[in-house]
Amino acid sequence: MKILVTGGAGFIGSHVVDAYLELGHEVVVVDNLSSGSIENLNPKAKFYKMDIRDSDIEDLFKNEKPDVVNHHAAQMDVRKSVEDPIYDADVNIIGSLNLLQNCVRYGVKKFIFASTGGAIYGEQDYFPADEDHPTRPLSPYGVAKLAVEKYLYFYKEVYALNYVVLRYANIYGPRQNPHGEAGVVAIFTSKMLKGEQPVINGDGFQTRDYTFVGDVVRANVLALSYDKSDIFNIGTGIETDVNTLFHKLKQLTGANCDEFHGPAKPGEQRRSVISYEKIYKTLGWKPMTSLDDGLRLTVEFFKNKFKSQFDN
Repeated sequence: MKILVTGGAGFIGSHVVDAYLELGHEVVVVDNLSSGSIENLNPKAKFYKMDIRDSDIEDLFKNEKPDVVNHHAAQMDVRKSVEDPIYDADVNIIGSLNLLQNCVRYGVKKFIFASTGGAIYGEQDYFPADEDHPTRPLSPYGVAKLAVEKYLYFYKEVYALNYVVLRYANIYGPRQNPHGEAGVVAIFTSKMLKGEQPVINGDGFQTRDYTFVGDVVRANVLALSYDKSDIFNIGTGIETDVNTLFHKLKQLTGANCDEFHGPAKPGEQRRSVISYEKIYKTLGWKPMTSLDDGLRLTVEFFKNKFKSQFDN
């Protein structure tokens, strides 16, 4: 089938593109390269440098006629969404609606949406959160993702557009962008390998559910053959605090840096961890990569990347 992957030059999207191509699908990528990178892009995919908010996207749908849209393009920085909620909504809500309207116009059969399990539930009532947990997002980013989920329900009921929502935990792995505020694993790894001092926000006991990108890709593959519309958490159900993460990465990188704490970020969620029980019962998905193995693979990637940059 023909699959349009938005954000297909980005961290998670590019891995999804690779997997879809390997399975023999035809893949079209849309990415404005604001956070994605050409070096992530699979040369076998057809690439359009384009913003999901562009009116020109209709011509792409008209010409390419994708069967499935896998939507990973996003403004994904939670803190940036707090600073500029209008921009966040423009990209994450209006951009998504631009895609959905074209899906209806041009007969797309399925819409796979990368949502957030890390930000959509807010401060949790119980741990790990399942899909029935109340949604009380504490950031405009989380609000926007929830809004798109609600729109997907509307498009399903009114236009019969099937959808699968994947609510991601904190995803890490090779190709993650170490610049900016998002992605503590990539940020810490990059700084440690460069001999710089990572900064732990607050006391470092805030927890997240760190999930390896390779496991996330398998969920995106399974979503292709699921013939119903539903919402699934993609996480490990295991909490890890930032201090623990710091020491694991310090050991793997061999860095000579201290555990340095800066001020806590205002409004930062204290604990976040999600259950994968529903998708395991429905599609047989479960996380296969332990945190130690995933971190090792991530550090190896960054070591090779920095080595090649140094060699050049």
